[in-house]
Amino acid sequence: MVDRTIATTSDLTNVDEWYDASIEGFSSVSDKNNCAQLSSLPRELKVKANNETDKKSSMQSSVKTNMNTSQNIDPAPLCYEEKAIEEREKCDYSIRITLDMAKNGTAPRKIRILANGVYDLFHPGHARQLMQAKNAFKNVYLLAGICNDKITNSKRGQTVMDDTERYDGVRHCRYVDEVVTDTPWVLDDEFLTQNKIDFVAHDDIPYESEDSTDVYQHLKSRGIFIPTQRTDGISTSDIICRLVRDYDMYVRRNLARGYSAEDLSVGFIKKNQLQLQAKLDTVKSKFHTYEEESKIYMEHWEERSKEYIHKFICLFERANVLNLLYRTHSSTMISNIPNEENNIDDIISSNNNWNKLKSKRQ
Repeated sequence: MVDRTIATTSDLTNVDEWYDASIEGFSSVSDKNNCAQLSSLPRELKVKANNETDKKSSMQSSVKTNMNTSQNIDPAPLCYEEKAIEEREKCDYSIRITLDMAKNGTAPRKIRILANGVYDLFHPGHARQLMQAKNAFKNVYLLAGICNDKITNSKRGQTVMDDTERYDGVRHCRYVDEVVTDTPWVLDDEFLTQNKIDFVAHDDIPYESEDSTDVYQHLKSRGIFIPTQRTDGISTSDIICRLVRDYDMYVRRNLARGYSAEDLSVGFIKKNQLQLQAKLDTVKSKFHTYEEESKIYMEHWEERSKEYIHKFICLFERANVLNLLYRTHSSTMISNIPNEENNIDDIISSNNNWNKLKSKRQ
């Protein structure tokens, strides 16, 4: 049985830091005094004092960053944090909200909806489920219930991210108002009452347990179950399947990014094999790139050569071409050129007579 006792604020260990107004005047007055004192110190003490000043400035900058964050939008609180406790205490759970009241928008208070799951490798499918739950009715306070590692590993197997990482990932989703840690696998009345849950949102696929064929059946029969639609093509199992399918590629990727073979649990032979394959792939990629560039260059040159030939031919009119042939006395080339206006035979005959006259003069 999971311990569902809500921790008090004194039990918190991972609470966001808040701005401390007591250090506001730290740099304004003391920095001037420090500058005056540093001028009279030996070199070694000056270096030490400067280091101390840098540490204090770094701490002050960090605190200011937290202050700026708190002034804008914080991540959703965990169920045991003060903000979540105050919201829960404000809720008058004696006023029970029915499904009709929620649909008609006549609920007298915020409607507390729980969307539960494992949320390992938080992805768009998870975000869309939370979006559907948040937009189910008006004035919804959305709680994301997440199982811890012990429950998840016993029911679903090993997760990629531990429960702390999964809590932190979901609490930064814009639709979530609160994260309920250590959510049980089967939501009983004790858990619902403790967290003042009005409705539970989840996809309608039956989830089996040791005692039931559907862990949400008792919620469906009471009319406090809100079905959501799964997103096709994306799930934690799909993402893991991609990693397993392209295992070698991702190992080569991380080796190239500086991870050691020990970090990736890769043996010496496997490491060298992957590195050799990576080099071969690089050579193939370069050769393919060169081949594509050469093909593009040849196509470009072919187009340009046609353009050059066309321009060259256009420089000469038909008469100029014939005059050039007269000067070279090439009867064969003249005979190969069609001419509708002139008699080619006359041109050849006159050319022959000119050759005879020239031989007599010689």
